[in-house]
Amino acid sequence: MLTVYNCIVHEHDLRLVALAALICGISSFSAVNLLRHVEQSTSRNRYAWLLIAATATGFGIWATHFVAMIAFTPGIPNAYNAELSALSLAASVVLTAAGMWIATIRGGIDHYLVGGAVLGVGIAVMHYTGMAAFEVQGRIVWNELLVALSLAAGVTLAALSLLVVLRRPSTLTTIAAAVLLTLAICTLHFIAMAAVSIYPDSSIEISKFTIAPMSQAFAAAAASLVILVLSAAALRIDLRFRRHQAEAQRMHGLANAAVEGLIVCDGSRIVSANDSIAALSGIAPGTLNVMTLGDLFGERIASAIAGGSGQAQEAELRSQDGTRIPVELIARSIDYCGKPHDVVAVRDMRERKKAEDEILRLAHFDPLTGLANRRSFTSRLEAEIATTSGKGGQLALMLIDLDRFKEVNDLFGHAAGDAVLQRVAQCASSVLRHGQMLARLGGDEFAIIAPNLPDPQAAGRIAEAVLSKLRQESQLSPGGELVSASIGIALYPLDADEQAALVSHADTALYRAKAEGKDTYRYFEASMGAETRDRRAMEHDLRQAVARGEFRLVYQPQKKISSGKMIGFEALIRWHHPERGNIPPSVFIPVAEDSGAIAQIGEWVLATACEEAVRWKNPLTIAVNVSAVQLHNPNFSRKVHEILLRSGLPAGRLELEVTETALIKDMPRALATLRQVKALGIRVAMDDFGTGYSSLSNLRAFPFDKIKIDGSFIKSVDRNGQVAAIVRAVLGLGRGLGLPVLAEGVETLDELRFLDAEDCEIGQGYYLGRPGPIETFSELTGVPAAMDAVEARGGRILMLEPAAARSA
Repeated sequence: MLTVYNCIVHEHDLRLVALAALICGISSFSAVNLLRHVEQSTSRNRYAWLLIAATATGFGIWATHFVAMIAFTPGIPNAYNAELSALSLAASVVLTAAGMWIATIRGGIDHYLVGGAVLGVGIAVMHYTGMAAFEVQGRIVWNELLVALSLAAGVTLAALSLLVVLRRPSTLTTIAAAVLLTLAICTLHFIAMAAVSIYPDSSIEISKFTIAPMSQAFAAAAASLVILVLSAAALRIDLRFRRHQAEAQRMHGLANAAVEGLIVCDGSRIVSANDSIAALSGIAPGTLNVMTLGDLFGERIASAIAGGSGQAQEAELRSQDGTRIPVELIARSIDYCGKPHDVVAVRDMRERKKAEDEILRLAHFDPLTGLANRRSFTSRLEAEIATTSGKGGQLALMLIDLDRFKEVNDLFGHAAGDAVLQRVAQCASSVLRHGQMLARLGGDEFAIIAPNLPDPQAAGRIAEAVLSKLRQESQLSPGGELVSASIGIALYPLDADEQAALVSHADTALYRAKAEGKDTYRYFEASMGAETRDRRAMEHDLRQAVARGEFRLVYQPQKKISSGKMIGFEALIRWHHPERGNIPPSVFIPVAEDSGAIAQIGEWVLATACEEAVRWKNPLTIAVNVSAVQLHNPNFSRKVHEILLRSGLPAGRLELEVTETALIKDMPRALATLRQVKALGIRVAMDDFGTGYSSLSNLRAFPFDKIKIDGSFIKSVDRNGQVAAIVRAVLGLGRGLGLPVLAEGVETLDELRFLDAEDCEIGQGYYLGRPGPIETFSELTGVPAAMDAVEARGGRILMLEPAAARSA
């Protein structure tokens, strides 16, 4: 090392040595910075950066060498071979480029070290080629050991320089790498110069075509100028790159904070995309950055965005898997990295589209059954009427209403009712042909539009097919029962020539079908209009009658036949309409049952009857009829209990009368309800025995306390042998079961004597006592007539009653 020191101090101009070191340091720093850009650049501009970095570094190595050679003063004439000098410069640039390419083509320590070693070889080749260009009037002798040492030092330091800067890029490692590369160049040069010994020899002539040291100095100065320009450019580029990178990172961070997708584009070329658009499209951000807007949204949308309209527009995003995603695009101009760019906001429209489709579906279709709703029905009917009017033919409108559907909801809950509606929709839809429409108008109301019918009878065939399908479904259903339907049919233009009238006439025919037994269909007839209007008016008035106080109760005595002793009353309802006057129960009770008003009436009568009975001084029983709807209500026993507690009537004085028809609709539930009622201490009687199913199993299964023989069997029982035989059988059945029997409709003395002779215990009928206001029975109830009349006017009792009493 002393030889190297002596070489630098005694054989070189130290000022030029310092200049060479400065040039070397500047070029090394420039080389390291440019190398980082080579590694971070994309494939499109990687080679441009590689050429700039290799040129700056190669010129720096060459300039360092020749400035240091100019500083060398051997004391004898010397010059430089132009061709070899140029070759040394070319070798420096080419090998530097090769080393940088190897180091940056792929990450890894092995590539960094090999690339750095090639760069070191380039430094050595440049130096020794440059020494070959050095001509001196003397002989040059080399110290092989120092030559080998110079090669090892240059290659090792150059390899370490690239490893340091590329493995963990930072400001500190950049400085460290620049220092190592400077040492690699300077160390190799001056160790190699120390290996040179020059022996003067006047016989050796310098070629006429060499370059004088002064000219070589100008060449080195030019190379230094190139280095300075490239270094300044590299520094400016590096600062600009850092600023743009920081701005891009800040913008990208802000973009990633957005929920919507954001794309920054230069024209149609995408330069940046946030994580949201990458997640939405399924395309990696790196891939998005080399795509165009046309690749994502199509060329038409890309052109519209490039036009800068600024208006929101809908498009379809092509995702990674090929699916098309509906999106909304809004473009705005921004300044990005010092240049004008467009930023495109991409909003996912799938949920909004789904919501719009759902709103559209709800606007035109019934959510429960999936059928067209009333709005769609009205539009379709209007269109079909217009079509039929134009080309002729017949159009049938069929309105469908489910029979006893309210009972299903009241007894089994709305979930069961919804299931019934869905099954009805499926059954009716299955029998319709193409072009025919089934709609749900609301509740349990459906409608069928059947255009282009060949004759009026075709509508009847469709209606019968629907009813038949519902009957089949009833037989196959787990419970063996499904609500039936009634259908009203009106024809265009036979029955009406406009939409409103057609619907009204179909509705009128529907009411006739329900009134004539249900589970059937009826065509509209002109005579139906008045009857339907009357029935509808009665339904409306029935719903208001309770609140208006139009109902009143009458009471019919029940007596022991053998002794005539009074045991209780049955409450019977009467309706005095303010315009129609007194309406018989046989007229309004069926209407109340069909319209559903019977449930309200039945619940209210029970409470009011108990309040009336509790005032009687004599502990007589009060008999109250219970409808099927009440009996199958799961809360019925609780309501009865509440009424007893509120009124204070002892449970043993209340008797509930139930028909067999009410029992068979849901026997398990009816049995459970009756047992709950019996547990309260209330008595239960089988009403109208002999007119319904009269199943002996019912008497055994249900906890009855009394049997009531229907009045139709008592009439003429003393003169009709067959009727007498039936009554004797029922009386014998009651005695066998230990149940008292009450005979209804006792109207003559002979009928009473027959019943007494057959040991019938209790009787009820006109002969024993006509129905009347409670004040007329003051001596039986023990309540003074005046008080009874006053209190009776304040209470309103409503009651269902058997057929004989209703007609009374």
